[in-house]
Amino acid sequence: MSQTPKILFTGKTHTVVKHGDASGGHGNVDLNLSSPNAAARIIADVEPHPLAEQLFAGAWSACYITALGIAADKKRVKLPDDMSVDIQVDVAQSGVAWVLQAKFDIHMPGVPQDVAEKIAQIGHDTCPYSKATHGNIDVATNVTT
Repeated sequence: MSQTPKILFTGKTHTVVKHGDASGGHGNVDLNLSSPNAAARIIADVEPHPLAEQLFAGAWSACYITALGIAADKKRVKLPDDMSVDIQVDVAQSGVAWVLQAKFDIHMPGVPQDVAEKIAQIGHDTCPYSKATHGNIDVATNVTT
């Protein structure tokens, strides 16, 4: 992007592996419901609801954490039970254009840093959401072990 975008709306998720199963376990969705102030002024009688950014981040994180499990299986690495993925999806304005951007914080305690980073990259190469957005939005990935 040519200039620093102005953040308009943000959706955040925190995704954990349920019972150590990153390769297809089914869990519950727990979203904090909210409505941006601008939308509340426009639509006064709407019940609180998830923002599109929250829904997108939630769907992406569920897919991505599954892709991490697949990547770890391929590399014969056992992922830690306390692994987590935090994703922030922003709607931002860059000049007159509205754009999406995302930030991934992946926490894999006990996994060597280089291995965790490789698993994170394979996860992006595997996850359909990551593949669909590749080259279309800015994505920053931070891996900690």
